[in-house]
Amino acid sequence: MKIYTKTGDDGKTGLIGGTRVPKNDNRIEAYGTVDELNSFLGLLASYELLKTENYFLEKIQHRLFAIGSYLATDTTKIGVNEASIIHKNDIFEIENEIDKLNKNLPTLTNFILPGGSIEGSMCHICRTVSRRAERRILSLTDVYIIDIEIVKYMNRLSDYFFVLSRYITLSGGYKEIIWKQTF
Repeated sequence: MKIYTKTGDDGKTGLIGGTRVPKNDNRIEAYGTVDELNSFLGLLASYELLKTENYFLEKIQHRLFAIGSYLATDTTKIGVNEASIIHKNDIFEIENEIDKLNKNLPTLTNFILPGGSIEGSMCHICRTVSRRAERRILSLTDVYIIDIEIVKYMNRLSDYFFVLSRYITLSGGYKEIIWKQTF
């Protein structure tokens, strides 16, 4: 199989269902941002401090791929594949993971700045990209029907990356950077 098809040389790409759209179409922006998050997540999972979280991080990667597939489907021409659907249980799993990590953390009394450790900083990058992906997906809801579970999943995901950053930074022996109103 060739990697290059030359079908995108005119600035268009195909959705699932065959529709051709410009590469800067809002749907492409949305699933492209989800793909970007998935790439950063792959980098995050490669850090040694995160080895204990690899199973859950990989599970998230699979869910992000499913979300990208959902967003790439032209539902006016074809139904969404069952494998591309996010279920309430997917959201509950993230919430449970947040609760599991958070119970070992000191109570949050200040704003935390990104940093503290390389791994923690990478979690914050994933957090901010997941927020951007959520915004891109929300912008689609003005025009397309988007399953609300996808929006909820992306919202919880950014919360998860915030808590994971705290957990990884503190359990690695590093200190969080507390925001100071005057510096």
